[in-house]
Amino acid sequence: LEAELLHRLEEAVRIRLVSDVPVGAFLSGGIDSSAVVGLMSRLQDQPVRTFSIGFGEDDYNELPVAKLIAEKFHTRHTEFRVSVDAVDMVPQLVRSYDEPFAADSAIPTFILSKLARQHVTVVLNGDAGDENFAGYDRHVANDLASRLRGAATLLGSGPVRRLLEALPHGTSPRDPRWRLKRFVDQLGQSPEARNAGWQTRFGRPEKAQLYTEAFARRVPDIDSHELLFSLNREAEAADFLDKVLYSDVMNYLPDCLLVKVDIATMANSLEARSPFLDHTLMEFAARIPSRLKIRNGSSKWILKHALRDLLPREILHRRKMGFNLPLDSWLRGELKDMAHELLLSRRSLDRGYFAPAYVRQILEEHLAGRWNWHIEIWTLMMLELWHREFVDVVPSAGGGNGTPPTPVVAVERQAESTSR
Repeated sequence: LEAELLHRLEEAVRIRLVSDVPVGAFLSGGIDSSAVVGLMSRLQDQPVRTFSIGFGEDDYNELPVAKLIAEKFHTRHTEFRVSVDAVDMVPQLVRSYDEPFAADSAIPTFILSKLARQHVTVVLNGDAGDENFAGYDRHVANDLASRLRGAATLLGSGPVRRLLEALPHGTSPRDPRWRLKRFVDQLGQSPEARNAGWQTRFGRPEKAQLYTEAFARRVPDIDSHELLFSLNREAEAADFLDKVLYSDVMNYLPDCLLVKVDIATMANSLEARSPFLDHTLMEFAARIPSRLKIRNGSSKWILKHALRDLLPREILHRRKMGFNLPLDSWLRGELKDMAHELLLSRRSLDRGYFAPAYVRQILEEHLAGRWNWHIEIWTLMMLELWHREFVDVVPSAGGGNGTPPTPVVAVERQAESTSR
């Protein structure tokens, strides 16, 4: 299986190298993009052009790891350490995406696409590796919850959850205490509801407090979890992880991740290609038993084994970071005033969707570090900005309020190196 998997992945990369324009690769330092770059280096006579982006916060900076891969495969590596004026960048995202799109990783993807386009016209990436081989934290969390059996119900009980809520959790979503709280928060539910809860921005209890009475009366029969539940049923799989992966492939991948990358790259005249989306590779991955995807708490088990002669051990076994921003700290700093103005303004509250007291509560709790509401706050911000751009005004022929301004992007350091 490992040999066949590696062969199919290499073939998927080879096909996507066919081009009459310059080709490069996004390199995050994760397993998937590193594997793509490693296979590209096998298939090309010239050094691979690789591009990475990093931010000031160490918890979100993968540049050192990406550089390790670049040096191993002797790529022509360009890294961007950028400081973004987020207040100016966010409105352009709203105009580019056309719909309320709240994936915060759109910001680094958009910037990296803009900067990479200065050097190449096509980029390969590692998208769909997680959906094919169970690479998300919630995949491992689901596996752990199923093995806890009866203890999961006890840990997820009201008294235990209230006790955990009273304990410090840190100000970063990467803090182990915060991750424990997120894990326990969904225990005691059915596997389907638990998985949906970990994917949800506002759960049912939060919506009950967030919605105004008038708005709640308009949407009493709408349950966003049913979107995922219906896909679980449609999967017709006996194994729960297979159901989750089917749902991810049919929903999260095409409706979030691919939308994010497609628009970010096309807006900058860049073409993105994803070897892990190769249909023969995906069909093969879907037939691999789930016990070979998660084993002993390790995600992507078979993929890691298939790549063990290609990638360094420290890459294969490092914890997944994801391509996200330090929104938790931004919303206590650069974006604090913007968030308050958008969500507590008369213009926003007059829409009648959300209870002012609850919106004010989550803003205050996040600012004080009592709870990490950054994902929920960002979601509300993008919804409000979308209303202002596309609902409150008549869009011009060019889209939105006219030609979008160039975002303010300060490039602190742009380094290019060729390892020999």
